[in-house]
Parts: sequence; structure tokens; C-alpha cells
Amino acid sequence: MKIGREKQKKGFGSDFYVFISLILVSFSALFFSSQNVLENVKNLGLTMFSGLRGGIYEASSVISRTILSIRELASLRREYIELTERIARYEQLERSSAEIRQENNRLREQLGFSRDLRYQHIPAVLIGRDPNNLFSAFVINKGFHAGVSVNMPVIAYHNGTQGLVGKVVNAGAFESLVMPLYDSRCFVSSRLSESRYEGIVEGRGIPEAPLLMRFIRKGARDEISIGDMVVSSGIGGIYPAGINIGRVNRVIYQEDDLSMEVELEPSIDFLRLEYVFVIKQMEETDG
Repeated sequence: MKIGREKQKKGFGSDFYVFISLILVSFSALFFSSQNVLENVKNLGLTMFSGLRGGIYEASSVISRTILSIRELASLRREYIELTERIARYEQLERSSAEIRQENNRLREQLGFSRDLRYQHIPAVLIGRDPNNLFSAFVINKGFHAGVSVNMPVIAYHNGTQGLVGKVVNAGAFESLVMPLYDSRCFVSSRLSESRYEGIVEGRGIPEAPLLMRFIRKGARDEISIGDMVVSSGIGGIYPAGINIGRVNRVIYQEDDLSMEVELEPSIDFLRLEYVFVIKQMEETDG
């Protein structure tokens, strides 16, 4: 019995140690398992917050860059508009400067012609068209207060030569109405400057159309050449003699007609006419 009790004590003691060992092993396993779980949770949290923080940073960076880009675009737009306006002003100044130079050259040319003109004259500027006769008569800025009167001849200086423009048909106080050569009611006694054959020049109603010189002797056919100048003859007392009218660009000859005709290219470009001179007296000035 005594031996049995001793064996029982030995068995109980070994079981107790085994039990304690198992508890220690379990706590160790649990402890290390808990550490791993906590570490994993910590790592997971860091990963999640890191991704969220990175996303927030990227989003804020994109927004910041977008706002900055919008500001830069607005600034560039303002600068572009300012530069465009500045360039437009410079171009306008350049055009104005060029126009002023051209105007000065034209006025200098007209002044030189005015000084050399042999007749007493009144300089004038074309300022409009007759509203009742839009395609023919035009208005100049001088009237009877400046000495202009009806039937005074009007000439101009164009392309380096003087040319006949027409005559005054109505003189107001400060403006006058001029009937140009191309008017179908305008007739000018004229002659060919080389052969000296005479005729009558008349208009066709529009400035683009050639003038027509009629009633030329048929015998003049062989003495007329393309490019011959036609001038005023002075017959009739309205237009002074020797004023250029135009050059021959076509000869019209019919065997059955009693006379022949020629078409003329006017010496004056009526579509670009600006400055004119009203001949005040037919007599030539001294000097």
C-alpha cells in the first residue's frame, strides 16, 4: 500500500509538470500569435493609411496644379489680349504713317503742278457725288465764295501729266457740281496732237468706259496710230487748248460712214480722282 501511494504521488507530480508545461506553451503560442496579429493589423493600418494619405496628396497636387494652370492660362490670355491690342495699335500707327507719307507725296506733287500751271486756278478737293446723278457728276469743296462759277473748266494732275476732268455746271456758296468728261452730256472740241485732225469727244455715262472721239475726217485713217494723244482744241471758248484728254486705243472705221471715230483711254483715272484745279481765267499767267 505504501509502495502504491508512492507511485501515485510520482504520477501526480509528473502530470502536474506536464500540465504547467502545456499552459506555458499555450501562453507562449498565444502571446506570439497575438503579437503577429497586432503586427499584421498595424501593418495593414499603415498600408491603408499610407494609400489614403498618398491618394489625398495626389488629389491635392492635381487640384493645386489645375488651379495654378487656370491662373497661368488667365494670365497668358490677358497678356495675349494686351499684345494683340498693342500690335493692332502699332499696325494702325504704321498704316497711318504710311498714309500720311503718301498724302504728303500727293500734295507735294499737286503743289508742284499748281506752281507750274500756266492758268489762274482754284485748287479743290472732290468731296462727294451728286445724289441726284450718282454715276456722273461729282462735288468739289469750292464755290462762288472762292471764285468758282458755272462753265469753268476743271483739270487734274495725274500719273505725271495734266488732264481734262470736265466743267462746273453748278456753283454754290462753298461747293460746286462738276460734270466729268465721261458724262454722256459732255462734249469737248478736240484734236489729235500729232496729225491735228479735229473732232468732238463725248462720254458714255460711266467712268470705266472709253471716251469716244467722233466726226473725224475719213482721210485721217492712215495718220492715226494707237497711243496718239488727243487734246482739247480750245474751240468754243470753254476749255483751254492743249489740255490732255486721252490716248487712242481703238480706231473705228466704216466705209459707208461720212466720218470715222476713235476710242480713247482717258488721261484721268476718274475712279481715283481726289484733287482738281478749277481754271479761273483762260489767259496764261506771266512767268
